[in-house]
Amino acid sequence: MIEIPTESPFPEPARPRPGKRRIDRESRPRIAAYVGVAVVSLALGAGGALLVVGHDKSATPSSSAGPATATTGPHAGHQGMAGMTAGATGNQPAEAGNKAVHISPARQQLIGVRTATVTQRTLDTTIRTVGMLAYDETRMAQIHTKIAGWVERLYVDYVGKFVRRGQPLFTVYSPQLVSTQNEYLLALRAQKELGSSHIPEVRASAESLLSATRRRLSLWDITDQQIEQLKRTGQVRRSLTLYSPFDGVVLERNTFEGQYITPELTTFKLADLSTIWVIGQIFEYEIPLIKIGQDAEIEFPYDQAGRRLKGKITFIYPEIDPQTRRVKVRVEFPNPGFELKPETYVTVLIRARAGKRLAVPKEAVIDTGAKRYVIVALPNGYFEPREIEVGEPTDDYFQVVGGLVEGDKVVSSAQFLIDSESNLEAAMKAMMMSMPGMDMGGGSMEGMEMPKNQAPPEKRGGPPPPQTDHSKHESMPGMKMDGEGMEGMDMPEKQAPAPKQVPPPDHAQHEPAGPEPKMDHAGHGQ
Repeated sequence: MIEIPTESPFPEPARPRPGKRRIDRESRPRIAAYVGVAVVSLALGAGGALLVVGHDKSATPSSSAGPATATTGPHAGHQGMAGMTAGATGNQPAEAGNKAVHISPARQQLIGVRTATVTQRTLDTTIRTVGMLAYDETRMAQIHTKIAGWVERLYVDYVGKFVRRGQPLFTVYSPQLVSTQNEYLLALRAQKELGSSHIPEVRASAESLLSATRRRLSLWDITDQQIEQLKRTGQVRRSLTLYSPFDGVVLERNTFEGQYITPELTTFKLADLSTIWVIGQIFEYEIPLIKIGQDAEIEFPYDQAGRRLKGKITFIYPEIDPQTRRVKVRVEFPNPGFELKPETYVTVLIRARAGKRLAVPKEAVIDTGAKRYVIVALPNGYFEPREIEVGEPTDDYFQVVGGLVEGDKVVSSAQFLIDSESNLEAAMKAMMMSMPGMDMGGGSMEGMEMPKNQAPPEKRGGPPPPQTDHSKHESMPGMKMDGEGMEGMDMPEKQAPAPKQVPPPDHAQHEPAGPEPKMDHAGHGQ
């Protein structure tokens, strides 16, 4: 019979003593990091407290120091940009508000502060808009014949050709014209024969017939010279010649040689370019600034020499374009030599005078969209934002409606830096007012309400605080690192060494020395 050993061949690991915890080697760096962070935090807090106390002591003027400027006011303790002091001082003007800031002269020169005086000025407005050259509609003509016929000869045969006044355009043959000329010659002969009659009615009839035929020829655009020539020669003209009524260019041509034309057909369309129009567009708010007869100028974008032509406004159109919300304005310009071409884009300049008004420079006005305000320069280096009301802008100024008086000085340069400091002061004031006990009026910590000598709770009538028995508390486990720790921390003095890690047995490496002994279970009791 083989006896089975009851004890394990491997040593049992040592168990830690009750009340003590084993510190793993891997947790030691983490515990050290926690302790280091705690030490650094305590050091920073102590250093900050010392700095605050030292600053308060340095801010208190001593009896041996010179006269120092005392900063008072709701924001005396707040410091903004370098060289800018918020709040009020002993030299603060009476008209300064709670948003006033003080800027030293050196700082003003550094940031480039410039001021301008609000005064009466002559306000000139220049309206610049885009215009387009157009034909003078009062100097355009369409050529129609008053009789039907056939075109025999054409003198102007293409569009754009320049024609002179009295230049022939075309000739037309009309049977009606020939018959009317014959009637005129007959009436002329009858007037000569019956003009010496002793019967008044006969003489009057001959005169009436001659006058009617002559008038018919005149209505058909037969000139007096042509009628006189017909009367002198007695020869009927087979065709009628039509002439240009003025100097201009041909815009349309709808007739050809041999074409049959009627009175409703437009044979030619002519335009006189000695005067040309410029059609410009202005906004609705600019309508009160212009009037008929006002001077205007045009510039050509392609003209490098900056040539300008002067004209006058002759018409303001009565309707507003629904798409662009603009009003058309017509300006007339002389066009000697026909240099100006229609459909050319130009720049229209209309100068308007609004008279003498109280004005502020444009660059001094800060426009937020809903409001406009300026930075007013006060005496003793103080600056304050002030909301104003202005009129329509001119070339360089705004008309002052309210908020400023003549003689006020406003900042025209670097006003955005001053405005940002003023807004910062307002924000700090709102924050301090919203936090109880945070009014740092004198630049120290006197505004903070702190209890000085507070009596114990039992002397103030309240119940005593509960007593804590610290003897029952165990020390923080794991805070003793081999005898090296922080003072005041209860840590175990001695820690049992960690047991060695014994690897599990590998039965594959062990071979049996002999055949495994057989166990006789027959001898064992059930």
